[in-house]
Amino acid sequence: MQIDREALRIAPGRLDEVNALLTDPSNPTINALLEVVERHGGPEEINRTATEAGRLENLLARLEAEHSPYRADLEWLTERRDHGDFVSLPDYRARVLGNQAGLDNVDNTNAVTLEISALQYFPWLITEARQAIERQELMPGRFIRVRTMTEQVADQGDILATAAAMQIVGASYVETLDTKGTDGSNVHLGGPDTIAGYFGGIGQPNEHAIAWVDEFLHYFTTYGVRQVLNVNPGTVLAAYLLHKLGVDVEFKISVFMGNDNPWSVLWTLLTARLFSRDDGSTSLVGFNLANSVDNETIRQAAYLRRALGLEQAVRFEHHVTESCRNIVVQPYLRRDELVEIAREVPNISAKHEGGDPDVESTCAHPSDILEYFLPKATILERGMMPALERNYLDKHDSVNLTAEALVRAGIGVICAGRLHGGS
Repeated sequence: MQIDREALRIAPGRLDEVNALLTDPSNPTINALLEVVERHGGPEEINRTATEAGRLENLLARLEAEHSPYRADLEWLTERRDHGDFVSLPDYRARVLGNQAGLDNVDNTNAVTLEISALQYFPWLITEARQAIERQELMPGRFIRVRTMTEQVADQGDILATAAAMQIVGASYVETLDTKGTDGSNVHLGGPDTIAGYFGGIGQPNEHAIAWVDEFLHYFTTYGVRQVLNVNPGTVLAAYLLHKLGVDVEFKISVFMGNDNPWSVLWTLLTARLFSRDDGSTSLVGFNLANSVDNETIRQAAYLRRALGLEQAVRFEHHVTESCRNIVVQPYLRRDELVEIAREVPNISAKHEGGDPDVESTCAHPSDILEYFLPKATILERGMMPALERNYLDKHDSVNLTAEALVRAGIGVICAGRLHGGS
């Protein structure tokens, strides 16, 4: 028996119904989104304001006006970059490959972005940079942040300093908004004692999706924060529509959304394509699949991504390591699998959320995902900051172990481009 594949085709009339709903002036859901965009000045004004807020010279001037101690750190970072203190990418490869070094030994077609999570505090970046200079290591090309936004703003210009540093080093970065579901938005859920309640999805109920949009536009226009984490199907759709309206925001889907099979990938990428702009661009730029995905799922996901014309637009972000405590069964290390799939699939980032398991097992204070949500005041009160910074540097070490493995396999890496150059 042959099943008629054509039965899956979407009738043009169904698309007409969707368009009628989206453009219906009485649609309260869409009206709420439009009202927020209008309150922030409309797409053109939002983009103009965000561009100004994100200019490096404006970020530095605001740090100067705040008398932030981080201004001097940024000057040091710029000087070290301009002086050529960071290892060049060709020299890094030469050190890894020895006599085999040369541009012909590494194929950049499927170059993997080196990613680290989470850069909670700006001073950690400076410590990381000092180590990278001393040991001639690579700095990541992508940084994820999960620290409370309001705390960053109040902390000597941490949010400004990080935004400026990303431009100085030539890396992309992602912020996590406070309306992320752990802010009490679901009144029936608390901490770990109600963890089973989160199995139905990260809590952004009722009006909180619009609150997320409002917060996103605030940080976009005030600090130039263009790219944020996304954990909820509703806010994913809202971000697609924001971009479709002309607001130049971007987002990445979090591992916490649990996209762990080709069907969930297809669902996500279908909506990205349906709500893309006329030029094919979409606000979805990073797609973190669940920790449980295997390489066959990534292969199928890559087929779907390519078929929908999103291969260059949407990066697959894959965990190589994870925090030692409170997220996955350890040991968790996917480096060999990454090297295997990177030979076939382009536009992947290697995300490092923990140190290598053999390192974590010897730590006096192994990394813990729950500590992302501790206020800085609590961390300082408990004397935990040195241990947490050490956890972050363990992740940096893991980044470089992955870089070495990829280079040895003849696969290119994408690191902080303005520090290490290209090729």
